[in-house]
Amino acid sequence: MKIITESRPASAIEAQALVSYAYEEEPINGRIEEIDQAAGGLLKRLATGGELTGKMLEMTLIHAPMGLKAERLLVVGAGKKEKFNSAELRKLAGAALRYLKTRGVKRIAFLARESDMNAASAQSVTEGLLLADFEGDKYKTGKKKSEPIEWAALAGWDVASGADKAIERGRIIAESQNFTRELANEPSNVMTPKVLADRATEMAREMGLACEIMDEKRIAELKMGALLSVAQGSVEPPRVIAITYTPANPAPNAPVLGFVGKAVTFDTGGISIKPAADMDKMKFDMCGGAAMIGVMRALAQLKPSVKVMAIVPATENMPGGRAQKPGDIQIAMSGKSIEVLNTDAEGRLILADGITYARSLGCTHLVDAATLTGAIVVALAGVNSGVFGTNQAFTDRLLASARAAGEKMWPLPMDDEYREMVKGSVADIQNISNSKGGGSITGAMFIREFVDDVPWVHLDIAGTAWYDDTKPWMPKGATGVAVRTLIDLAMNFTA
Repeated sequence: MKIITESRPASAIEAQALVSYAYEEEPINGRIEEIDQAAGGLLKRLATGGELTGKMLEMTLIHAPMGLKAERLLVVGAGKKEKFNSAELRKLAGAALRYLKTRGVKRIAFLARESDMNAASAQSVTEGLLLADFEGDKYKTGKKKSEPIEWAALAGWDVASGADKAIERGRIIAESQNFTRELANEPSNVMTPKVLADRATEMAREMGLACEIMDEKRIAELKMGALLSVAQGSVEPPRVIAITYTPANPAPNAPVLGFVGKAVTFDTGGISIKPAADMDKMKFDMCGGAAMIGVMRALAQLKPSVKVMAIVPATENMPGGRAQKPGDIQIAMSGKSIEVLNTDAEGRLILADGITYARSLGCTHLVDAATLTGAIVVALAGVNSGVFGTNQAFTDRLLASARAAGEKMWPLPMDDEYREMVKGSVADIQNISNSKGGGSITGAMFIREFVDDVPWVHLDIAGTAWYDDTKPWMPKGATGVAVRTLIDLAMNFTA
């Protein structure tokens, strides 16, 4: 989709649809009043009659609006004005696009309200449009339900607003988030650990990033026993992907951000096998790893001032004849012994070695993202990602980036009492809790054992990485959650 700025008055823009938005319980005023006047007071009449209320994502479509060059006028409800922000604007723009594309519209103009005429809003609209235009129907044959939008014009922004640069920034971020979604949507018979490594290598080559792929022999040489224990039940060999972005003039002894992502390309649960219902969705267990690869794609173009490394341990978790069994003891790369009480708690095992490897490469600050626990879905549903951190200042930075990026995240406790729940009886630690409850916290506490004193944040994205149903602003499937947050963190990171 081509996205441009448009300087002509909204009434003079020739498009198949002109889009703007109205607030709930607010008069028709400002820029939308200019459209109303051109249309002979139509919007005020609709508002008076109760057909245009401004409720969030309510769609009011007017064909052949009088006084406008556009073929249609779409007014989207924006909800309460005091609650409206860039995240809602992003969602609104996406919902408008998806509503229109199912009606054959391919050329749209988006008119922001007067309070949103800034670069941040231009970026949000751009992201919303591009994320909404993505479809997960790659393998469908025949005629698609809707075709991609050809172009969108952002109307009303002036040169001084910095809209052009914001549009380009939004494009880079949204396309990288879509790249993440494309990786995660692939079926597991296509997206094996080796194929994921090949895709990452291809991306790194295109973007000018350093990339190293470790095969099963190199993984064994590094003594990544936790990762190998998960991989041993599958005929598909594991891979560890290491992608590095280095700024042009790195300062000596500067901090290094390490992003570690869980990439279980299919998770049966291993010997502790999952129930059959919904097991098909376990191709999404690589969303954390896919997110880190997508983040690196964006950072290569946005060029932050900090060095960033992404480490992605990739494997399948299968119940083969060589699969690890409950009660097995494994030795992680760090040297710690792990009693495996449940083979379906495998994500924390591969992250243990991924984090140890990131630390060995010199990462001074760590963030991992993983579809780790069903417990986080019980706690936060599909609304917020769970956040766990060892360093309050670093955790606060990440939460600030999440707010700026419009991704909902919620911090959970990591009190020392939870550490006792993963203490091993015959090994240093065990991979599930010896107490009931707090499953997402004890999962994080397990990973913490491999962090030591490095500032670290763990993101449990099991509830937010996948939409089971289509949303007005996004199709069902992988969401690419955490990509925007981690990009913002890297772009604004200072020691």
